[in-house]
Amino acid sequence: MKIVSYNINGIRAAINKGLIDFLKESNPDVVCFQELKAQPEQFDVSLFEDLGYHCYWFPAEKKGYSGVGLLSKTKPDRVVAGCGEAKYDFEGRILRADWGDISQISAYFPSGSSGDLRQAFKMEFLEFFYNYIEKLLLERPKLIVSGDYNICHEAIDIHDPIRNAKSSGFLPEEREWMSDFIELGFIDSFRIQNPGKPKYSWWSYRANARNNNKGWRIDYNMVSSALKDQIKSADIWNDVHQSDHCPVYLELY
Repeated sequence: MKIVSYNINGIRAAINKGLIDFLKESNPDVVCFQELKAQPEQFDVSLFEDLGYHCYWFPAEKKGYSGVGLLSKTKPDRVVAGCGEAKYDFEGRILRADWGDISQISAYFPSGSSGDLRQAFKMEFLEFFYNYIEKLLLERPKLIVSGDYNICHEAIDIHDPIRNAKSSGFLPEEREWMSDFIELGFIDSFRIQNPGKPKYSWWSYRANARNNNKGWRIDYNMVSSALKDQIKSADIWNDVHQSDHCPVYLELY
């Protein structure tokens, strides 16, 4: 089972930059998109269906903003759009698919970089999401939570941990939340496969950050402990360029 999670920062722009060719070449079994920035009627869904995917979309109600998608070569037994909390579902942040006893979530965590109000909203979301996943694990213990977490966990995950110590996305309380989330029963699949390897999944559009590799690792494929022995490989595909993020890859036996 090959899984790709990718914040595409606008699906229409990503299509124009070669997204379909990327999917043809990499041919993942499951694709988790974040930041669609479009309603399904605003782009050609058949481009993905023609690749053999069953496609599920959960856009934000606000047009041109947020939204998640989940594509699968195998039709899920069940798809759950949203988490049941209106203020988060309004922004299209969580989409889940189940196949047998395995569940996959595509999640787009809020960013707090625009100011105090959104940072407070982000921290509220983190508390909610922890409790939501804690309950879900009781029902669906074989769970993969993929997406843009908008958090760098450790100093190795950010190009300049000292200067960014007070930046949203690397705040002590955010990093502590990530540690608590992992302790809930998750494995950071990239880090367990690549210990000690600095590699990033997002770069600012400013100051030529990507060419200088001044990045952040904020995109994850988190795998529940019940699936630990099924992790075959994990990577970050830095050479894919349809977005300011790049895809994060997970393969399960």
